[in-house]
Amino acid sequence: MIKYSYTIMYVVDVEATIKFYEQAFGFVRKFVTPEKDYGELVSGETTIAFAHIDLAASNLSRGYQQVNNEKPFGIELGFVVEDVAKAMGEVIGAGGKIYEGQKVKPWGQTVGYVLDNNGFLIELCTAM
Repeated sequence: MIKYSYTIMYVVDVEATIKFYEQAFGFVRKFVTPEKDYGELVSGETTIAFAHIDLAASNLSRGYQQVNNEKPFGIELGFVVEDVAKAMGEVIGAGGKIYEGQKVKPWGQTVGYVLDNNGFLIELCTAM
């Protein structure tokens, strides 16, 4: 059996990214290495982790595409929240950006999209 365990996002500043997710979403840091090149958040059954771009370079000999704050990758983290507008405000307060304002989908779910402090796409949505 395969179990989805964690998502690692390669970033320029692991410590700043951990602080962003603590401030914007209330996650708690699980740990950050003394070198500050890898860190994890307590985020439920699946761990959200961040690794420095230098680790990406050492792990991925064929290279990778680094995220930017202009256009996000075709992948997102999805966080269920009670109040999308409030959560978007928290993201802005922590240094993130709104990518798409909140909208109510035909099935009644409220959804909005933000970029974190690195440019990663995050969906903020109410429960279905």
